[in-house]
Amino acid sequence: MRIGIISDIHSNLEALNKVLAEIAKEGVEEVWCLGDVVGYGADPNECVDLVRDRCRVCIGGNHDWASIGKTDITYFNPVAKAAVLWTKDELTEANIRFLEQLDLEWKDDRFLLVHATPSAPDKWHYLFDRAEYQKEFDHFKETVCFIGHSHIPGFVDDRLKLHYPPLDLDPKSRYIINVGSVGQPRDGDPRASFAIVDNNRIELRRVGYDVDKTREKILKAGLPVFLAERLMVGR
Repeated sequence: MRIGIISDIHSNLEALNKVLAEIAKEGVEEVWCLGDVVGYGADPNECVDLVRDRCRVCIGGNHDWASIGKTDITYFNPVAKAAVLWTKDELTEANIRFLEQLDLEWKDDRFLLVHATPSAPDKWHYLFDRAEYQKEFDHFKETVCFIGHSHIPGFVDDRLKLHYPPLDLDPKSRYIINVGSVGQPRDGDPRASFAIVDNNRIELRRVGYDVDKTREKILKAGLPVFLAERLMVGR
């Protein structure tokens, strides 16, 4: 089965539309979302509507939960906090109810989905270095744990070896795979990021979108200028 996996949309409608169009071309049978549908961008309701319609699985991210008051925002930086408060005022009742019912993890016999980490999904920790990855392998038994949160794609196995996609899964190994961000990439590449799972092969895809249009929407909404400018450079 071919599966599209997306994460960290962050209310970026232009990026989400482009990613979903690319996924449709791939003959994908299901789309799974790793959370942070909202936050930062100017189209929260439109993005939630699309996720509700197109994704068979969706879990919650810290910005989703923050925007409906389910997680503390005191640790958010001022820019993120401003976006959360703006988003909270914009969300429709139907979309609030959708975000409220999102769990923090989902699993089947092969895959675990979490937004941040399998060890503490509700603590919103980041994984950047190998030592941080190493301890996480003790907290799941599935072949692959898919994550987002850092907005930086990466493929790491249980021997802490880094892999470059496409990746053919070794039946003797387990993996933590960060699929990157649809709506706010931070790896220096401003194109939207997502993954395609085709049985035992996992590919990372990038696709450009109308960044200028997204940028103008953010500015027009009165959101922090930094949120518009960072999209231009993918940082």
